[in-house]
Amino acid sequence: MAHAVRFYETGGPDVLTWEEVSVGDPGPGQVRIRHEAVGLNFADTYFRTGLYPVRLPDGIGVEASGVVEAVGEGVTHVTAGDRVTYTGSPLGAYSTERVMDASHLIRLPREISCETAAAMTMRGLTAAYLLRRIHPLREGDTILLHAAAGGVGLIVSQWAALLGIRVIGTVSSEEKAELARAHGCEHVIRYRQEDVAERVRELTGGAGVPVVLDSIGKDTFAGSLASLARRGLLVCFGTASGPVPPIDAMQLAVRGSLFVTRPALADYIADPAERDALAGELFGHVASGRISIEINQRYELDDAVQAHHDLEAGRTTGSSVFAL
Repeated sequence: MAHAVRFYETGGPDVLTWEEVSVGDPGPGQVRIRHEAVGLNFADTYFRTGLYPVRLPDGIGVEASGVVEAVGEGVTHVTAGDRVTYTGSPLGAYSTERVMDASHLIRLPREISCETAAAMTMRGLTAAYLLRRIHPLREGDTILLHAAAGGVGLIVSQWAALLGIRVIGTVSSEEKAELARAHGCEHVIRYRQEDVAERVRELTGGAGVPVVLDSIGKDTFAGSLASLARRGLLVCFGTASGPVPPIDAMQLAVRGSLFVTRPALADYIADPAERDALAGELFGHVASGRISIEINQRYELDDAVQAHHDLEAGRTTGSSVFAL
């Protein structure tokens, strides 16, 4: 029998349950995939807590990689035996195998393992749209990146360095500061010991930065706005500390005609051609070694409760996976 992690009510990590499940044959447009690795993402906690509402009971997880075992009628872009990865599909990635819509699948080049793919598909595609689609960043620009030692942060820092973009990263500890520096951060701010906006102004000669990439949300929102240059853009792409507070449009004007956006990865990979272009650029950097993917935590799939505890307590760095 296949197994999956499911939840019947919203709440803390303990609402997650490990169960036997029945996996049938794929229907039209579907595949059956056997997972080899599953991604652990902070966004998973948003579904579990109810921040992102879903109809319960449900599975959990949106990112995994593995091998296609069977394809349904009409599926042409993958065949049985293909190694694939995906992110952003309906919940249910925390499973040993599943039937799912084939349109979400991205074929993996042979140079990239399933474990690496599960550690980077969501994070890597997020880094891709942040750097390549959301703002016309240019060589020589400086950006502020919160959670610089996290899974997205480590990829963004490396990719930014390849583009000639300077990164000021924020972290919570010296251990994380060293990790961020090793992956391309030019300057690192210990946000528990320093005033982030004040330090950003010092590092930029008072000008501030044109873009802030903020996955923290509530706790960093005010400092992020205060770090922006005139007509700067705050990209709120995560809410690890809680939702961002209501935005006073007049404050954006008096602070320098600022912009704020709350993007979702799904809207940047909805077009298969754009998704494949971003994935191709990401895979090329990883396959060549220009970007390394740090898998610093590995869990058994039936240990999802502990994995979520670690994630929410800030005990993880880089990427985390469930290894099957």
